[in-house]
Amino acid sequence: MDLGISGRWAIVCAASKGLGLACARALAKEGVNLVINARGDETLQAAAIELRGLAPNIEVRTVAGDISTSEVRAQVLAACPQVDILVNNAGGPPPGDFRDWQREDWLKALDANMLTPIELIKACVDGMAERGFGRIVNITSGAVKAPIDVLGLSNGARSGLTGFIAGLARQARLAGNNVTVKNLLPGPLRTVRLHKTLNAGAEAK
Repeated sequence: MDLGISGRWAIVCAASKGLGLACARALAKEGVNLVINARGDETLQAAAIELRGLAPNIEVRTVAGDISTSEVRAQVLAACPQVDILVNNAGGPPPGDFRDWQREDWLKALDANMLTPIELIKACVDGMAERGFGRIVNITSGAVKAPIDVLGLSNGARSGLTGFIAGLARQARLAGNNVTVKNLLPGPLRTVRLHKTLNAGAEAK
């Protein structure tokens, strides 16, 4: 399938494995140049090698580090000549009982799963509108629509992002200039995080 996006540039967060890597693979096959980010450099470099093998004509740049920090966000943005496509993605906060969480736990969840995507969008969206093209995809969770009891940190932070995006996507300056902002709400996937969540749920019963 030719989506007509060959030659464009995309930032994909948490792209060394899982959904982030799957998105990067799909974009690579469409001829999109990539800036990929993840916390672990070794797995990130392995992902970059795979992506270059899928599409030898594209450029794949890597920036290892925690995207929730302003320093790493700046490095990621600097590595991308222009951001045509932004895929916001981050691992969710740990499961547990809300009685055990402190203010710092909530702030960390909000920073990673709500505020960081908003900061990246803020850095990219005006340029997208000026150029007349932009695609922003936020990978959140199906728990936004059907909250999971042991995922209170994730439920809260991701729901906040969803509400923000619903308003942003309606701005005439974006929609009128071919800029779309969407949320992807995946259901359960067979990952380490899923096993941890199921185990936490079983222990809570």
